[in-house]
Amino acid sequence: RCSLLRIVSPGSATIVHIVLGPFCRSSVSTSLMAHISRAVHAAGAAGRLSAPSVLRSVTRQQHNVGGYREVGKGAEWPRSSSSRASGVGEGGERRWQSSAPQGRKMPVRTPVLVETRAGVERWSIGASSAPAQEPAEPARTPIIVERRASARLDPHPVQHAQPLTDKHNRFHDYLRISLTEKCNLRCQYCMPPEGVELSPKDEILSTAEILRLANVFVDLGVTKIRLTGGEPLVRPDIVDVVTGLGKLKAKGLETVGITTNGITLSKQLDALVAGGMDAVNISLDTLVPAKFEFVTRRKGFDRVMAAIHKSTASVASGSGLTNAKVNCVVMRGINEDELADFVEFTRHHAVNVRFIEYMPFDGNRWNDTKFVSYAEMLERIRERHPEITRISHADKPNDTSKAWQLPGALGKIGFITSMSDHFCGTCNRLRITADGNIKVCLFGNDEVSLRDHMRQGASDQELYQLVGGAVTKKFAKHGGKGDMHGIAASENRPMIKIGG
Repeated sequence: RCSLLRIVSPGSATIVHIVLGPFCRSSVSTSLMAHISRAVHAAGAAGRLSAPSVLRSVTRQQHNVGGYREVGKGAEWPRSSSSRASGVGEGGERRWQSSAPQGRKMPVRTPVLVETRAGVERWSIGASSAPAQEPAEPARTPIIVERRASARLDPHPVQHAQPLTDKHNRFHDYLRISLTEKCNLRCQYCMPPEGVELSPKDEILSTAEILRLANVFVDLGVTKIRLTGGEPLVRPDIVDVVTGLGKLKAKGLETVGITTNGITLSKQLDALVAGGMDAVNISLDTLVPAKFEFVTRRKGFDRVMAAIHKSTASVASGSGLTNAKVNCVVMRGINEDELADFVEFTRHHAVNVRFIEYMPFDGNRWNDTKFVSYAEMLERIRERHPEITRISHADKPNDTSKAWQLPGALGKIGFITSMSDHFCGTCNRLRITADGNIKVCLFGNDEVSLRDHMRQGASDQELYQLVGGAVTKKFAKHGGKGDMHGIAASENRPMIKIGG
């Protein structure tokens, strides 16, 4: 069974510590912590907590670990003069001391991560115990809080107990799963004109394997899953996959999204929403039908526009999608002259158009002459829309996009500046390729096959360890490749075989 220890300090920290009973699975505590974390942050958003933060710590309960008393279905440390939490120190470092009643043993606790509105804090919790014969002074366990404005690099990283936290103190709660390497378009920035060599069918993850991996990652703390490809909607079991993911919302998953080219979305949207899909990103790189055919090497502009209108209507209805976005990869000589047109599109359509800097991948013939930076895009837009305004309050802590808006517009625009102004310091994304490899960075070439281990009989606990080992090796920036020229010079999969 699980019992819960909750200490509310006389400061802004809410410390939540789970004690596992001898027969309790670790995954139970992880799921419970996800619910607690959301509750604490929701209380902060509602103004009931001034600065919510959650301490994630799990202890395996041993015999004779005292100091707990039953309180309903949980347990709380007895509040007395010898049991207290206090703050010591000012400014950048705050030291919290949590004391056990005299003669009681403190459970062993492990390094964890604290998430706050300000960013991410690292809490290092040491083990301490007091023998039954110890006199007056109770044992104390120091907790060091290193405050930082955001989840940037830590020059003195510690080993974390949470498998989804890397050595740079970034917690990854967003998983992108590629369902297929197949696509019904041939976009120039995604694949070479001759296409790519597809993996054999038996190497692609099955529906059951996808849902098992999703369940593993939700157990570990993932709250958002996005399905990608290839084109995910060409997979025959797409509705089954979405429905299976929708059931994981009972365990802590909050959002199920899809990134699609929109060609067949209109036909499938209602079934996908019914299955649990909350958000959709639709790729559209031009508002000119003839140019669409040039960029994608296929027809289909009208179907994509129909999908965008149906998706925005679903959002507006309040009973369908919660979010609809348009992704536009900007390439010099192709569509940089349409930036202002896309911005104007948001004036009368409740959609978030995101301009993505052109990124190098195998087979997309990237070169810096085609690259259009965030600064140049904004300059071009301002020539026609000088009134456009930065709305930084719309940016969430782990957002990849910088939000802007025309005054009075129904929609917004954003800039994904992966190359000119990277956001690696707050990256919270992990990827699983269609053939079952975990890829911790879009630009990195280090991969671990979760598929092979599953097919060899690996338990969920063994998968937790594999995921943790992969996340630990994540580089601070761009897969260790440096700038965009370093990325272009390195080997990686084509975008269509990564999954975006």
